[in-house]
Amino acid sequence: MQAEQLIAAARQLCDEMESLTFSAPVAYTYNPLTYAWAGHEQYIRRFGNSAKDVLYLGMNPGPFGMAQTGVPFGEIAAVTLWMGISAAVGQPPAMHPKRPVQGFSCPRSEVSGRRLWGLFESMYGTAENFFARSYVANYCPLIWMSESGANITPTQLPKEQVAQIDAACQRHLVRLIEVLQPRCLVGVGGYALKQLQLAAAALPGHSFTLGTMLHPSPASPASNKFWPERPQQQLLDIFAQAGLPQPVRVD
Repeated sequence: MQAEQLIAAARQLCDEMESLTFSAPVAYTYNPLTYAWAGHEQYIRRFGNSAKDVLYLGMNPGPFGMAQTGVPFGEIAAVTLWMGISAAVGQPPAMHPKRPVQGFSCPRSEVSGRRLWGLFESMYGTAENFFARSYVANYCPLIWMSESGANITPTQLPKEQVAQIDAACQRHLVRLIEVLQPRCLVGVGGYALKQLQLAAAALPGHSFTLGTMLHPSPASPASNKFWPERPQQQLLDIFAQAGLPQPVRVD
């Protein structure tokens, strides 16, 4: 039942994102919920089919992760080998030549996804064991690029465009929380934590333990130096604060 509700929410978010337009500095916008919907739907149906203890939230897709597979932090090896997901992937209407969408044939590895899913594999063993009480989502499904092909984050967009994005993405995030009923909300980085705090404030009848973990991006010096020891300890501390059991690895 949860999976069907999440699918309906994702379709609504996709439609709302498709109605938005972006100006400079944005030259290209990819929406994986359109051309990579098959992989995203597989992810929801396989792993979003029950209530969860923990919801992890990222910011938006990376060019070699969700932009290719439709799966949050969707590094191809992790998606295919650990999660057992593979799907046909189309292409966005306009592609930057330096950022082609090659789907599951993409030869590049998404470092953030490789680190994040590798951490969860080291802590839980199988994907089924991790997802039994945990779920990972992105706040916004869009990825933006400049004329040069450089990645543009939501924080770099004009304020009026950010307001439109936040209106839809906050509605979707609140719906995710309502459906999955997590006790613990974990931001993968500070930006995601801020969005979780706003969503939690919109649900005054609920009680959550909120926390953040080090973002796995290779652009983060701390991540490059302290991964995976620091984020693992951050998560263990959050679980203890929330009264959740410590992870048990199942191979």
